[in-house]
Amino acid sequence: MSSLEFYTSLSAIWIAIAWVPYILDRIMVHGLAGTMANPTPSLAQQSNWAMRAKAAHGVAIQAFAAYAPLAILAMIRIPEDGYPGILAMTFFIGIFAHYIIYAIGITVLRTLSFALASLSTLALGLRIIGII
Repeated sequence: MSSLEFYTSLSAIWIAIAWVPYILDRIMVHGLAGTMANPTPSLAQQSNWAMRAKAAHGVAIQAFAAYAPLAILAMIRIPEDGYPGILAMTFFIGIFAHYIIYAIGITVLRTLSFALASLSTLALGLRIIGII
């Protein structure tokens, strides 16, 4: 397995499980029955960190939607190139750090970690089309 395949898979796995902390907080705040029910205005608001984690998860899904097709293209078109693997690693680090930092509530680092993931996606696209 190439590092491109490994880090793309790791990113997908992370995004697939990143909802768990948010739901655990929802259970703590609303109880199991309240968690399973439809949200209503009368329910207590969830913890601030959980609301930020939910937002970060949404951002990760959107970022991965742009990154994943490029990663697949790189796997098909330039399988021997090591640079996409480095970009896959930096994408994963950026999107993982973004989630943690956003949940904690550190604003500047949150933006920088998201920029790392976004610039990794941009660089991967540019590598595929032969600009870099």
